[in-house]
Amino acid sequence: MSYYLPTVLIESVKLDDSMARLIAACASVAYLVASLIAAPLVEKLGRRVMMMVSTAVQLFCFLLVTILLYFAEKPDYLHQIEVAKASVVWFILYYMGFGLGMLGIPWLYPTEINSLPMRTKGAAVATMTNWITNFIVVEVTPIGIQKLGWKFYIIWTVTNALFLPIIWLFYPETANRTLEDLDAYYRDSPPLVLYSDKDSTSVRRPERFVQAQGRDIEEAAENLRRRGSVLVHDEGEKSLSD
Repeated sequence: MSYYLPTVLIESVKLDDSMARLIAACASVAYLVASLIAAPLVEKLGRRVMMMVSTAVQLFCFLLVTILLYFAEKPDYLHQIEVAKASVVWFILYYMGFGLGMLGIPWLYPTEINSLPMRTKGAAVATMTNWITNFIVVEVTPIGIQKLGWKFYIIWTVTNALFLPIIWLFYPETANRTLEDLDAYYRDSPPLVLYSDKDSTSVRRPERFVQAQGRDIEEAAENLRRRGSVLVHDEGEKSLSD
């Protein structure tokens, strides 16, 4: 959508070139504002909530765009121009919804969600997938708009509708966790369907991870004390032998 908004507005909404570019520029500013708002919220609200809110906004916007453009392309409909122009609002709100979550979190989440041995591999696969899908969307969008018209937006409405329950059911929360917490999380064999598991969905750091970190600190401190006492003992013996 970012690449082809002027084309979308010209082909689907029937705006002239200068107005389409002006609206695309305004939408980009809204996009920037939404992404800046998302930055401080991602730790407070959590990755899951931000992704679900973002996806829900995208779903609602694409649904309304589809309905409005259906009437805009319907033969003999008396208000074609009005409903086509009304869809512009939902294109801009889509931008804002995307900026709130699905713009940045998919780049952050793969580095957090993978266990230590798989972290670099998982991030690499996620980055590759992101750019491949971006390439495919960029390639098919002009063709889809020309060949399918308003029906093209059904694809993205359905995609967002399917993705929303997937996030809710299967995506664990990573906000306010350390990378070591995620490793411990996987070692405990968490449930696959995790919407009802508080440790998987809570934005607050689970207490068991806090306690485990405290134990690790105590063990590390004890090991340092033991090493210090061994060094002192060895130095004492060395001085006696001299």
